[in-house]
Amino acid sequence: MSEGARHANSRPQGSRIDPYFDQYAERARGMVASEIRALFAVTARPEIVSLAGGSPYVTALPLDVVGNMVGQLITERGSVALQYCTAQGDTGLREKICEVMSLEGIRAHPDDVVVTVGSQQALDLITRIFVDPGDVVLAEAPSYVGALGSFAAYQAEVVHVAMDDNGLIPEALEQAIQRLTAAGRRIKFLYTVPNYQNPAGVTLAAERRPRILEICQAAGLLIIEDNPYGLLGFDGDPIRALRADDPKGVVYLGTFSKTFAPGVRVGWAAAPPAIRDKLVLAAESAVLCHSSFSQLVVREYLATQPWREQVKDFREIYRQRRDALLDALSAQMPDGCRWTTPAGGFYVWLQLPEGINSKAMLPRAVSSRVAYVPGTGFYADGDGTDHLRLSYCFPPPDRIREGVRRLASVIEAEIDLCTTFGAMPPHGRAGPETPGPGDL
Repeated sequence: MSEGARHANSRPQGSRIDPYFDQYAERARGMVASEIRALFAVTARPEIVSLAGGSPYVTALPLDVVGNMVGQLITERGSVALQYCTAQGDTGLREKICEVMSLEGIRAHPDDVVVTVGSQQALDLITRIFVDPGDVVLAEAPSYVGALGSFAAYQAEVVHVAMDDNGLIPEALEQAIQRLTAAGRRIKFLYTVPNYQNPAGVTLAAERRPRILEICQAAGLLIIEDNPYGLLGFDGDPIRALRADDPKGVVYLGTFSKTFAPGVRVGWAAAPPAIRDKLVLAAESAVLCHSSFSQLVVREYLATQPWREQVKDFREIYRQRRDALLDALSAQMPDGCRWTTPAGGFYVWLQLPEGINSKAMLPRAVSSRVAYVPGTGFYADGDGTDHLRLSYCFPPPDRIREGVRRLASVIEAEIDLCTTFGAMPPHGRAGPETPGPGDL
């Protein structure tokens, strides 16, 4: 064997597939597609009932009216809509964003707001300006897969904090902070989705919110409050935001992807002044400025259309689909399955019978023409094999019921395999501390 061949064989496998493997920054080598993104090709097939992705039901929008509005915007203000703008975002849109946040008790000035490309970019920028490799980020268990991806990209260590059917557990948060501090670890912030959480569907209980704020204030710990579903509760008024009670200690992330349209890619961060300034600088270096066109479309929509009534329409559509999913689960799921009962948002979190691995089961589910997201995608530590996420926002009720029928058959077949060949060892944790239909 030649010297060159011996050298080639000694190189990592990735370098033989990718000639640039050795040139990438260390933080890029661990980049992998999320489990949700990897499902896109499958869920696009018409024969598959997808209970996987959280795509909003944009068909419910008055698309003809929106189309006319966009055309008029270009005709009358095209020279602005098609031009550069500032990295902080359009002032008029930031004023409207403050009006939206006021529904959740937030009193903010437009100067507090930085417009971003969806709230996902806000997550990326926040992590970029705070996290050094090896720093700790606290996040709920389970947690939003897009946030975990951003944290991993900047080489943060995610430490999960337990939840139950009332959301993040204050005692678990306090213990995690104490344990990490005693070990000399640097905790940069707590990341939380307090309302209709993705993926668990639960909401942080009102009585716990002051305690969470108190714990973080005592520890000098910043809170990142990610609230994409806050206006999509099925009963009552919007829940008061954490930032409403601690504007100096909470960065609030919002988006129009769920209440208008994800295709416009407009979100925002409301932050204390010093953090806001860093976010603007980070945004400038990342994109120079955001889309003026998208920002003015959203601004015009909020200024001229009955958007509050449209949000009510979305809420009713999603409530009906939530009910269809819960009814089907109750009627068809085999014994040993447990799931959450969300009061808003898009998702139900389902715990499988002991010994069944949601990730291993997925190919068999796809063969049965139904898709979901395995629970492992929502943990940084590989946990979650005993859970899966079901989304009810996009399919109509009859398709949801058919999807559950197919999924139940797959799970029953898995149970039969376990019974026939002996129970497989359990994968991952048994679940939250107080298991039941309302857990996680």
